[in-house]
Amino acid sequence: MHAAAYRIIRRSDISSPHPSLNPRRFVSRRHRIPPNRLSRSEGIMGSEQRPSTAAAVAAASRSPFRYNSPLVQVGLIGIVCFCCPGMFNALSGMGGGGQVDHTAANNANTALYTTFAVFGILGGGIYNLLGPRLTLLAGCSTYVLYAGSFLYYNHYHHQLFAIIAGAVLGIGAGLLWAGQGAIMTSYPPARRKGTYISFFWTVFNMGGVIGGLIPFVLNYHRTDAASVNDGTYIAFMFFMAAGAVLSLAILPPSRVVRDDGSRASDIAYSSVRTESVEILKLFADWRMLLIVPAAWASNFFYSYQFNNVNGLLFTLRTKGLNNVFYWGAQMIGSITIGYVLDFSFNSRRTRGFVGITTVAVLGTATWAGGLANQLRYPDGVWADKLDFKDSGAKFAGPFVLYVSYGLLDAMFQSLCYWVIGALADDSQTLSRFSGFYKGVQSAGAAVAWQVDTRGTRLLPQLIVNWSLTTASYPLLALLVMLAVKDTEDGEDEKSKALKTSATLPVEENAQGKGGP
Repeated sequence: MHAAAYRIIRRSDISSPHPSLNPRRFVSRRHRIPPNRLSRSEGIMGSEQRPSTAAAVAAASRSPFRYNSPLVQVGLIGIVCFCCPGMFNALSGMGGGGQVDHTAANNANTALYTTFAVFGILGGGIYNLLGPRLTLLAGCSTYVLYAGSFLYYNHYHHQLFAIIAGAVLGIGAGLLWAGQGAIMTSYPPARRKGTYISFFWTVFNMGGVIGGLIPFVLNYHRTDAASVNDGTYIAFMFFMAAGAVLSLAILPPSRVVRDDGSRASDIAYSSVRTESVEILKLFADWRMLLIVPAAWASNFFYSYQFNNVNGLLFTLRTKGLNNVFYWGAQMIGSITIGYVLDFSFNSRRTRGFVGITTVAVLGTATWAGGLANQLRYPDGVWADKLDFKDSGAKFAGPFVLYVSYGLLDAMFQSLCYWVIGALADDSQTLSRFSGFYKGVQSAGAAVAWQVDTRGTRLLPQLIVNWSLTTASYPLLALLVMLAVKDTEDGEDEKSKALKTSATLPVEENAQGKGGP
């Protein structure tokens, strides 16, 4: 007989207020009863018997579209990011925050990414202390203020409000993206993290698509060089406020049940001391050090692409149209790399190598095209603005290049998140890893916006961007080789343990210390 298949009834488990009916007279101390003979009604005898955990999980996991499923929760964080950073991306993508003079937006973005660099790293610890709802709500609320500062700037042309709003947004963005990274990398099952990352990226970047349509439609008849109108900023503020409210629908990891029965995480929230120590340890973690170049590069190129390609070469309405395709290409890129990282080979490590190679080839081709285009205006002056209706064939080349930049961005960042997600499985660890990634990423972006503000020549900017992304590929490959484990079907051991514990029959400790 297998002892694990039976429940041990001990003397301490059985009590009765009526001695004549005391079941001790009928049940020996170590009499074993098969679990299928037990029922919930045995609780009247003082036993701690509960409904089978496996049965409860099976009932909860019948549909992947239930509220507490990873699919729905990742979809919800995708919609939140659709409304907040998605609209922010659309605003930034027009160049100069929609203003003719890029100075205010560049300075605001420098303040933004400076505070983002600090709170991106701290954000993982704050997420572990506050949980997803409060962290995300606090983060999302700051996006409305930022869009409102440009509405104010449209009338008064005072930079100070925009710069302060940018600094506040940096704090909020650090919280939001640390929480988003933890949810996106820890809620899904290990074997499908690439798919869930691409699903999130698709929903999130739909915000950029819709956000690109807003200025395109509202400024369609304004072909002259001008700032966007008030309605554009008000529309962005509406979406951002909706995202803040929706963040309250995100569940904590302990309440998220995967389709195999395992929970995303079943741990209590941390303490300030623990998080402080763990965050400091990240700076000596060789895995995080290997990902630093990729993190630094992943937002460094935005100032060049937004201000000096889309913002410099195209008319106002065409900038909005370009962003529709830029962020739309990101949706395609994330789906493509997600498939490669989850389904191309049985070995998870091999899938990682193939993904890195794919992104490296695309990146080399895209930046080479960017170099060819940049050589057409080495002094940073493009006299005849390109319009999608009026410029004919001259519009096609720069347009395709800008869209390719969007495709590469999504594939590069999805790859980075997949590698981070492969390093661990629990929400606490991954929130710290994601926060570190976003902190380093934001530090790079803060430098990049000031590089552009100070009038650095465009050709050196392009060469630095190309060099940073290229240097990151071999380091990511080394990280995959040394730190990503090949377990059965790509599932890590912690996931297997959680799944097993969720489906084994209930059995109390033989020494009388059964858990609740």
